[in-house]
Amino acid sequence: MSTTPPPRSAPSTDVRPARDEPTAEDGPFGWLRALGPRGRRAFAGAFGGYALDSYDYFTLPLSMVALSAYFGLNSGQTGLFTTVTLVVSAVGGAAAGVIADRVGRVRALMITVITYAVFTVACGFAPTYETLLVFRALQGLGFGGEWAVGAILVAEYTSARHRGRTLGAIQSSWAVGWGLAAIVYTLVFSFADDDLAWRIMFWTGALPALLVVWLRRQVHDAPAATAAREQDPRRGSFAAIFRPGRDGAPGLLRTTLFASLLSTGVQGGYYTLATWVPTYLKSDRGLSVVGTGGYLTFLISGAFLGYLTGGHLTDRLGRRNNIWLFALLSALCILAYANIPHGANTLLLVLGFPLGFCMSAIFSGFGSYLSELYPTAVRGTGQGFTYNTGRAVGAVFPTLVGFLADSWGVGGALVFGAIGYGLAALALLGLPETRGKELA
Repeated sequence: MSTTPPPRSAPSTDVRPARDEPTAEDGPFGWLRALGPRGRRAFAGAFGGYALDSYDYFTLPLSMVALSAYFGLNSGQTGLFTTVTLVVSAVGGAAAGVIADRVGRVRALMITVITYAVFTVACGFAPTYETLLVFRALQGLGFGGEWAVGAILVAEYTSARHRGRTLGAIQSSWAVGWGLAAIVYTLVFSFADDDLAWRIMFWTGALPALLVVWLRRQVHDAPAATAAREQDPRRGSFAAIFRPGRDGAPGLLRTTLFASLLSTGVQGGYYTLATWVPTYLKSDRGLSVVGTGGYLTFLISGAFLGYLTGGHLTDRLGRRNNIWLFALLSALCILAYANIPHGANTLLLVLGFPLGFCMSAIFSGFGSYLSELYPTAVRGTGQGFTYNTGRAVGAVFPTLVGFLADSWGVGGALVFGAIGYGLAALALLGLPETRGKELA
């Protein structure tokens, strides 16, 4: 009988984790760890830029009642402020998209931040209604470009697995900026006369300039996407996003048209609410400055959680299903909110939370969805154009509410925003699902 021990098997060199073993990308913040150091700095830059973009935007709606009294404006004239901002933002957004494709995402981001900061401050010095209208329009140039550029910058650092929740977290910064504006509004209008308070609100719009210094030193474009973009002769081409398919080769015309309609519907509904709810609370419901701020707290809290939740759902349900779901829920919430009987202010307070939640959750998939619909060379151009065309056409909605408010009341006119969400649902019929798509 042999006493030689049996040979030992060679150790396995397969070190892959078991299928159910957690990895660094799992857990509630796995998406953030997966970005890596450079990706996290890009995330911080885009988050800060969009939060301050939101802050500068909301200085106007929150000051609307004081502005109307100071310049003696009717509802149609005050609604025009929002319309010119959003229409000009389409030009700024389209231009920023081209710039992002041609000279880089970070450089374009800095240009947009400087632009909206400078002209927000200028609004505070406006001597007449017409001058304020011009400054607000010019503020729209920067306001229009920031989101698309920042979203693309982060999307190109993000894996397909986490892109929805990562871009949803970027979207949540809009609620952060909105909340900051509401806090500053409450403080400023509580301690300063209305005729000065609205000017102070605009002057605080200088804050974003500080972000530019940090962006220049710390944030860089994603290397792989930069290489792919610089090698493609189509980069920054408007013609490319309007080219129809030929000889079996797919074109981008259909995508551009339906993505623009989708953006129009969602933003028409959203900006109707964002522009007129503060006025509705003060004028139709008779709330004080502090009372309005309290009600907006519920709305903004719902918005913040809606952005984060929608980001997770867009990864789980898919881009199209997430938008369909919240288009329906947003329309129902608008109808309920606008028809709350007078005296039922507790119900008005409570309903603000689901309204803010739904109208924000629908946006969470936008950054990832529009980024995935376009190739690297024209990603900025396509996303900048479609998103901001939606802003421009959707800007008609707040103006219509302004003109209808004189006869219907602001509350009655708000229901017009529900039509926008119906358009968004229809637009999805012409667009593909893109969940799981990797970006160069």
